[in-house]
Amino acid sequence: MKTFLGVDGGGTKTRFLLIDETGKVLASHLEGPAYYLEIGLERLREMLACGIEATLRQARVREADLSYAFLGLPAHGEDSKLLPVLDAAPLQALPHGRYRCGNDMVCGWAGALAGSDGINIVSGTGSIAYGEYAGRGARAGGWGELFSDEGSSYWLAREGLRLFSRMSDGRSPRGPLYERVRRHFALQVDLDLCAAIYGNEVAQRSQLAQLSKLVTAAAAEGDRAALELFSSAACELADLVDAVRGQLGIPRETAIPVSCSGGMFQAGNLLREPLESQLRRRSSDYRFIEPLLPPEVGAAIQAAKLNGTPLGPEGLRSLQAKKRDG
Repeated sequence: MKTFLGVDGGGTKTRFLLIDETGKVLASHLEGPAYYLEIGLERLREMLACGIEATLRQARVREADLSYAFLGLPAHGEDSKLLPVLDAAPLQALPHGRYRCGNDMVCGWAGALAGSDGINIVSGTGSIAYGEYAGRGARAGGWGELFSDEGSSYWLAREGLRLFSRMSDGRSPRGPLYERVRRHFALQVDLDLCAAIYGNEVAQRSQLAQLSKLVTAAAAEGDRAALELFSSAACELADLVDAVRGQLGIPRETAIPVSCSGGMFQAGNLLREPLESQLRRRSSDYRFIEPLLPPEVGAAIQAAKLNGTPLGPEGLRSLQAKKRDG
């Protein structure tokens, strides 16, 4: 029986999933972040080894018997000099080398569309779009938090803090976001926010991204400026989808499945509806669909494909049934 390991690395957590060729889930495991630019390469190696070993042990599958693995890692492919180092990161736990590393965007796409043609937009700690059509692949976005990751939780948090500063000094009308930020940081003086952000570890990518929850809560209270940030995020993400479509050369009047994954699309995050609206306005060819499967399942599907033994319809249906059953 062939077995496939999928690893979906993220900015805050990493999910491991082991399946067999029939689509049966054999084991699953959760570890911490895989963003090597924040945690370092050595911690990445340790985390992957721990997660892989725990997953295989849970299923009582020996590494020597594992058919193939795919590991989606944040920022993979964004530094050519580091590619050999990142590609070697899982070797401690997978010494036989039957694996491939890639960007975690592939996990989102393969899961959301079950490995079929279409485009997936990821918005979590960062943001990126990836799609495949007629054997071609393309990505847009994902250039990092300093000047990209538009529409992500980091971007929303950063824009929310910028909005707070404008509300504080009178450049923008004060809304619910203003008081939410003050309460969250227990500010007596608004400018103390600078010390709270720059003087502490809050400035780290994953921790600052958590502040997007303040913007979400303020928008839910009716803060117009906070709501406008979600509209802007939707426009940015729709731009990514358009860019991938252009790179793939998808003919006009061809139906294009578009799906989404990542924490920013969880229930109550106010992003999905404006994104769907943006895509409808831009083209009637876009067909927004629910993600068929989560990214970690997508990683396992990709592992089977790379092994030359892609899951058949029955295997995919089995995985979808597992998702429905919770």
